[in-house]
Amino acid sequence: MTHGDGIRVAVLDDYQGVAEGLADWGSLGPGVAVDFLSEPVPRAEAAARLAPYAVLCLMRERMPLDAELIAALPALQLVVFTGGRNPSVDSAALHARGITVCNTRNGEGGIATAELTVALMLACARNLPREFANMAGGRWQDSVGESLEGRTLGLVGLGRIGARVAAVGRALGLRVTAWSPNLTPERAEAGGATLVPREALFSESDVVSLHMVLAPSTRGIVGAAEIARMRRGAILLNTSRGPLIDEAALLAALAEGRIRAGLDVFDREPLPADHPLRAVPNAVLTPHLGYVTQSTYRMFYEDTVEAIAAWRRGAPVRVVTP
Repeated sequence: MTHGDGIRVAVLDDYQGVAEGLADWGSLGPGVAVDFLSEPVPRAEAAARLAPYAVLCLMRERMPLDAELIAALPALQLVVFTGGRNPSVDSAALHARGITVCNTRNGEGGIATAELTVALMLACARNLPREFANMAGGRWQDSVGESLEGRTLGLVGLGRIGARVAAVGRALGLRVTAWSPNLTPERAEAGGATLVPREALFSESDVVSLHMVLAPSTRGIVGAAEIARMRRGAILLNTSRGPLIDEAALLAALAEGRIRAGLDVFDREPLPADHPLRAVPNAVLTPHLGYVTQSTYRMFYEDTVEAIAAWRRGAPVRVVTP
């Protein structure tokens, strides 16, 4: 904690307790007091807990900041969120209150997320979590995995991250196909994939990986019909956003053992300890690690300190407008 008796700053959702050491918060001066909050602030407590703070520093979309909560924070003057965009922040409501909103650079999140996608794919194919547990428990091999060469990887979305996953897929000998609403054959080819119809992607792929932005048009884009088309034993990967998949349909398919899944994102985060996804043996789960790397975090927090300092000088940087 950086102590002071002037401006109060809250750094929210510092899950790993690393924010303080990744930037020079002391450079903000003795008039700035910084609190690093490692535990999520429950919505019911948010107004009371955050009321004293003039500055809120948000890690990506972990803490929703909607109009109702904004109205309950009279001291708030500046919001800094990490990354280039944050649909969980009501920028219009902040702008209407005269509250400055700044962002940070994106870091290497795209690269890191693509790498994690491949890691989840391999972990599913080779039953790695199960065998990790076996080795830790003194047991020996009891699963039979599968190689990926010659199989089909279907990408739902072929942007920056999807194209990186496509490149690794080809290097592993996978046939790579793709579909998204506006994807053309030429753009698919440029991204290292072959354009196929949506239905064919789900029915013909051994691995389906989602790389879409969450929007009203993409929420639930993978539902019961899409999952039912998937081959028995196929792998469904999601490192984008949880609500792209109909969670109930996914749970039903996993419970029946029809498919496997590698998931880094969920409808509710942090995922509750008693959530049924934690109990299914054919799902490999990671706690939204896609963008979580040393390099990205350092850039996020250094940019956050820079944004607070610039705002105090009356010349804010990377200002977000509605």
